[in-house]
Amino acid sequence: MEAAPGASLAPLTRVQWLILATAGIGFAFDMYEMVVQAIVLRPVLLELGPYQPGTAAFNRWAGIMLFLPTMLGGIGALIGGYLTDRFGRQRVLVWSIVLYAAAAFLAGLSTSLVELIIWRCITVAGACVEFVAAIAWLTELFPEPRRREAVLGFAQVCATLGNFMIAGAYYAAVTWGEHLPEVQGTHAAWRYALMFGAVPAIPLILLRPFLPESPVWSARRAAGTLRRPSFRELLAPRLRRVTVLTTLLVACCYALAFGMLQHIPRLVPGLPQVALLPRVQQEQWVSWVHLHVDTGALIGRILLAGLVVWFVSRRPMLRAMLWMGLGLFPLVFLGPALDDANTFKYAVLAVTLVVGMQYSYWGNYLPRVFPVHLRGTGESFAMSIGGRVLAPLAAVATTQLANVMPGATPTLKLANSMAVVAVFATVCALVVSRWLPEPSAELPED
Repeated sequence: MEAAPGASLAPLTRVQWLILATAGIGFAFDMYEMVVQAIVLRPVLLELGPYQPGTAAFNRWAGIMLFLPTMLGGIGALIGGYLTDRFGRQRVLVWSIVLYAAAAFLAGLSTSLVELIIWRCITVAGACVEFVAAIAWLTELFPEPRRREAVLGFAQVCATLGNFMIAGAYYAAVTWGEHLPEVQGTHAAWRYALMFGAVPAIPLILLRPFLPESPVWSARRAAGTLRRPSFRELLAPRLRRVTVLTTLLVACCYALAFGMLQHIPRLVPGLPQVALLPRVQQEQWVSWVHLHVDTGALIGRILLAGLVVWFVSRRPMLRAMLWMGLGLFPLVFLGPALDDANTFKYAVLAVTLVVGMQYSYWGNYLPRVFPVHLRGTGESFAMSIGGRVLAPLAAVATTQLANVMPGATPTLKLANSMAVVAVFATVCALVVSRWLPEPSAELPED
């Protein structure tokens, strides 16, 4: 039962704090698994290819590595969203984390690019399923609207911890990896970074007996009134508009990650001050710049978490973020920030602040437009088809455009390509967002 307007809310219980901690751990490692592929891409291709940066072969495999696991993983996550509505939020959440943790560990043992891609597909699928299950779970466990918005917003702030973890884990692996046990006969930092993704399975297995199922989902199942989820219903007249628009807009927003953010680590070794350093110091700079990327994402998600609690209108909020990005992205990747590594790290902080706000936006918006029996299915359709199947095409576009873009160096060609893709995705989102429906304050039940 929802609290009356103006009534004070009871403090969170111990079980509710446990729920938030579990979701926070899941969100953190979801982001870790999505980001780690970008930061390890260069050393992976240098070792398992081996391919040299700037060559057509390197760019081709970079596109494959960023696109294929995410696309195939997104299709797997689409099934996971259906399972979330069919068998319960808590159960699917826990086992999806166990799945991607095991696959992440095995990815670190890979001896070929094909083997690595297979394990990465499974890892990404598990991480995508966990995100959908956790959002549906939290939405139904906290029925009071204002608290629900705050919980969803601030729980997603934990996702940025995954960014900080990869920056720290990779820096530690690069700096002190030689003191760790060998993996496949080497002390390659990228292997340790991938295997670190297995950590969340440990606390989740211990906490699982104490985690409740969604009371809304459980009550409907027990009463026999829980309708079977259906992908066809998402495209029926009642939900067609919101399904299509959210899928396209999620694709545009997540294209900023695949077409721009995930290529930032590849720019760093080519920056003027960094290019003259030994390889170990270059990789340390990659981690240092990534720390600023993570800081921007954290600030952006915190800002969004505050905005969704105090501001009701959703469409104007999204359009404001898109206009900010349209002005900022070309300024950073076509401007003088690339001439100085210290300026660049602060410029990309601002870029990821704007993008991070957009990511949290969808975590709060999607549960409010799909009914109970389609909440996981609808979220997974938008996030999987839009964010994991369509959006990764931006990675292919960026890597292939880098072969033909103007620029004196491979770094400048890549930066120009990133700017073009980011501007195109943002303009598309601005056009489509004009028709995005405003969600009701109450959660749709049927």
